[in-house]
Amino acid sequence: MGCCTGRCTLIFLCTLQLLAALERQVFDFLGYQWAPILANFLHIIIVILGLFGTIQYRPRYIVVYAIWTAIWVTWNIFIICFYLEVGGLSKDSELLTFNISRHQSWWSENGPGCVRKEASMSGIKGLDSHSYVSVIGCALEYRYIEVMHSSFQILIALVGFVYACYVVSVFTEEEDSFDFIGGFDPFPLYHVNEKPTNLLFKQTYLLISTAGFSGMEGMNK
Repeated sequence: MGCCTGRCTLIFLCTLQLLAALERQVFDFLGYQWAPILANFLHIIIVILGLFGTIQYRPRYIVVYAIWTAIWVTWNIFIICFYLEVGGLSKDSELLTFNISRHQSWWSENGPGCVRKEASMSGIKGLDSHSYVSVIGCALEYRYIEVMHSSFQILIALVGFVYACYVVSVFTEEEDSFDFIGGFDPFPLYHVNEKPTNLLFKQTYLLISTAGFSGMEGMNK
């Protein structure tokens, strides 16, 4: 297969997915988003598996990658619904942190143009050591940043799914054509080996016949 083929395109898409997943994993770690962290980790493993299968011509690995892309699209749709608060979901809930902490997305305090201010809560009894954090001046809300991240992941996954199916079909056709011409059939190999043997036998027979005929001529003389 040439360089400008579906296989090379799939290799590029897997590499792009891997870089995007690593970038997303870093910011999810900074925001202590445990559910996305686990999902990203599994996604990275499957993408590496798909990349290996594409390079090494392993259709089964690519099939696993294609199945995972469908699951990955579903997960990112859920993330979009979560941050847009669709279907009763709330972006302020602790669902993505497994109710372990009240951390939110790292972008909620570090988005473009965001200014983080801490106000002391010493006036409230029992909260003298705590402070209230307010974020102002954000050019873009953090939920829209997360939605854009998930949308980009969905776009790459859908294109990757299409090319994965195409590459698997090409690999399968190549294997079938190789079987058809006798690539894995022992009988054609047997017939190929049979021809030199017959030829050698005929040459030996002709040599013996010629020698016998010459001997008879010598005796007659």
